[in-house]
Amino acid sequence: MPIVGPGGGAGAAATDYSETMDAVEAVPEGVEQVLDVLESVGLVLDSTDAVVRASPGAHSFGLVRDGALAHDELAEIAGLARASGSAAREIQLSRGPFGSASLYLMVRAARLGSQHILLLAEDRTTAHRLDDVRRDFIANISHELKTPIGAVTLLAEALHEAADEPEEVRRFADRLTTEAERLAGITQEIIELSRLQALDALDSPELVDIDEVVATAIDQNRVGAETNGIAVVAGEPSHARVHGNEPMLVAVLHNLIANAVIYSPAGTRVAIEVSCAGGIVEITVADQGVGIPEQELERVFERFFRGDPARSRNTGGSGLGLSIVKHAVHSHGGEVHVRSRLGQGSTFTIRLPEASQGRGSAA
Repeated sequence: MPIVGPGGGAGAAATDYSETMDAVEAVPEGVEQVLDVLESVGLVLDSTDAVVRASPGAHSFGLVRDGALAHDELAEIAGLARASGSAAREIQLSRGPFGSASLYLMVRAARLGSQHILLLAEDRTTAHRLDDVRRDFIANISHELKTPIGAVTLLAEALHEAADEPEEVRRFADRLTTEAERLAGITQEIIELSRLQALDALDSPELVDIDEVVATAIDQNRVGAETNGIAVVAGEPSHARVHGNEPMLVAVLHNLIANAVIYSPAGTRVAIEVSCAGGIVEITVADQGVGIPEQELERVFERFFRGDPARSRNTGGSGLGLSIVKHAVHSHGGEVHVRSRLGQGSTFTIRLPEASQGRGSAA
């Protein structure tokens, strides 16, 4: 793991974050080589807790900002190490500027010479997330599959009793097929939600072009939109980029556009706009559809929540689509909001940290 600073790439020399070269020269010999072979996140702090050496993972996890520690918890652990020689603690941090995703780190600190502190952080986020996924998966299965499984059982019994009535057999068989397809769809969405909850989009982050994400998601919805007489349009190219998982972000936009098409009348349009300001990439998906009642706005991202089915052409959804959107956005350190008015449409807004040269591309 080569050492980089803001603006550096793989193989670049470590960056001096202090105001003078004295702090850099005072770092004990061999530290760069040690950090170079460590898989853990590594930081070296001077006597004022300024960061004078940082591994790429420190930037990917957002532990360093403008040459300083980005979290008070890290400074507290460094202070304990200064007082006692060493310290270790598992901490929970917010990933990204919105505090929407949690990062669990086992942090160890030790004195490095007379002035410096070495901080090493091991990522334990996946272990915590998998525990949550196991609990949620069981809850989701028990909550959502009872109804279609019960329906399949009843229809199978009805088929048996109507064996001598061909018309009834065909009617029950059609309903059985519908319930089986619904069951398969729900199961797939539960699996997808569990996968997204378990996946850390920044474990192996890529530099993602948001314009390409938007174009792909629009293309995936083109047939459905045209079939329903709805225009899907994108704004001017933004050239925005973020660190993350491109297929996951495409799935997010696809889901929002598909929802907009479902809840919009023929002859209207769905507009996707991307803008950048203050280190934030903002993506909006706006429709001219039926809108969402005010009392439902705070619940639309809940698992299994369904609005009034009379407002939609398609009532066979599982209620998991927007929950999948929320988890995917949060795993990128972002946030998602909705505003809506009945009869005037809805606008979903995603905000993500913009990719900067100060963050490494891998942990």
